[in-house]
Amino acid sequence: MTARFKDKVVIVTGAGAGIGRATARAFAREGATVVAAGVRPESVEQTVRLIEEDGSAAATSCVADVTRPEDVERLVRSTVERHGGLHVAHNNAGVFGKPGPVADLDPSVWHSVLDINLNGVLHCLRQEIAHMRENGGGVIVNTSSNIGYHGRRPGMAAYAASKAAVSTLTRVAALDHIKDGVRINAVSPGATDTTMSLRPGETDADRAARLATSVPIARVATTDEIAAAVLWLASEESSFVVGQDLVVDGGVTS
Repeated sequence: MTARFKDKVVIVTGAGAGIGRATARAFAREGATVVAAGVRPESVEQTVRLIEEDGSAAATSCVADVTRPEDVERLVRSTVERHGGLHVAHNNAGVFGKPGPVADLDPSVWHSVLDINLNGVLHCLRQEIAHMRENGGGVIVNTSSNIGYHGRRPGMAAYAASKAAVSTLTRVAALDHIKDGVRINAVSPGATDTTMSLRPGETDADRAARLATSVPIARVATTDEIAAAVLWLASEESSFVVGQDLVVDGGVTS
């Protein structure tokens, strides 16, 4: 265990499961005070319990819907009031949405996916940057995907469009605010050991067999592997990395 984030306050959205939960736990193990945010109270509270069981630094939960600007404003404000600041944010909340060809895409699915995956990141960025630039700077890592800017899949128009936009938004925001002392990057995972990477009715064994032939490294990523990339981007070890989108997908888009 290291202490790269000792005395740092970190917000992780989408922290109730998967990559968000793994990242929240990883930040806490390295000394951070973590605010685990999500829409399901029981899930983010479970993340906090796991952090406490890890014997890590302090953690609290906050129920917040990233599609609601007022929720995001409250998340940042309450974090600062309770913990004294905000130094790092991992904007990770996201959904796949029901897949299907463009001609048959339900507009409500399109709007929902973009509202969570893209607008949610924008709402978070606005509040996080506003605090950080007035308080000595900070670091932000957005979760994008290898589907979108880096690669496409049939039937995934809404998800691909939203994540391509997150990749581009990350780069523009990074250029806009690096002189404010706010360093912004993205991580783009490939298939990861979460429910989002399972097709309908697919088991873990089915997924492993499918990925053995479609992913050069021949396996799914662990959530800890993605968390490690996020923590590197958030740490001083990557202090000269600005506006980049780190693809962690086992070679799929190489």
